[in-house]
Amino acid sequence: MVSRRLSRLEGHRRKFLAVIDDTPECQRAVRYAGSRAKNSNGSVVLLFVIDNGDFQQWLGVEEIMRAEAREEAEAVLAKAAQTLRETIGIEPETVIREGIATEQINGLIEEDRDIAILVLAAGSAKEGPGPLVSSLAVRGSAFPIPVTVIPEALTDEEIDALS
Repeated sequence: MVSRRLSRLEGHRRKFLAVIDDTPECQRAVRYAGSRAKNSNGSVVLLFVIDNGDFQQWLGVEEIMRAEAREEAEAVLAKAAQTLRETIGIEPETVIREGIATEQINGLIEEDRDIAILVLAAGSAKEGPGPLVSSLAVRGSAFPIPVTVIPEALTDEEIDALS
């Protein structure tokens, strides 16, 4: 069970959480979260989760691999944040975590009680909508707050009209 959300209380703002990676559809989630935040006087949190399972089998180079993954995460987040600043005029919070994505998302939602909406993007590849969206579909209630799933095919104009 998730803690009570604080985003509606005085002195708090509703936060839209967008999970960031290097997939093309990820930019759809960023755009929607930013547009919704702007239209509702909210803010955006961009989360990049580094899968630390990739490091555990490489004892000698674990720290180098971890540092490289963190650099990549910082670069991807910086690009997404810059896009939000330039296109929507919002300064997002950025967060990098290591671990299993669903666990890290749930952990951040529990810690930051202003996060009220999780925004994910569904890819259009034949492999499926992506691991997070697939996980949500399989597990049903994987996340303790409302989840908005944005189709990759939506244009910026369509996203702005919907938000």
